[in-house]
Amino acid sequence: MSSDPWIVVGALVATTFLIKGAGSLVMGDRELPDWFPRFVEYLTPALLAVLVVTQLVGAAGAHGMTFDARLAGFAGALVAWRLKAPVPLVILVAAAVTAGVRALS
Repeated sequence: MSSDPWIVVGALVATTFLIKGAGSLVMGDRELPDWFPRFVEYLTPALLAVLVVTQLVGAAGAHGMTFDARLAGFAGALVAWRLKAPVPLVILVAAAVTAGVRALS
């Protein structure tokens, strides 16, 4: 078994500890600015949206965007969510729409 993945995991763990420790060292006993909690509050949904979009329209090894059944499934889930469907139903709608589009293409 190759040790390369474990070296990467170890490096990520070490980097995470260093980053978390650096915050305490840099800030010390000072308070965070008033704007910072609002910034962090808006940063999380923005990062999640970027991850969702790149997974929906990004293609491995291809330049540009790829529109396929995943995007149709996401659109179906979005419609179900906007109609206030429960989360399990939203997931089922997304799966059904994606499967339907893949079956037709």
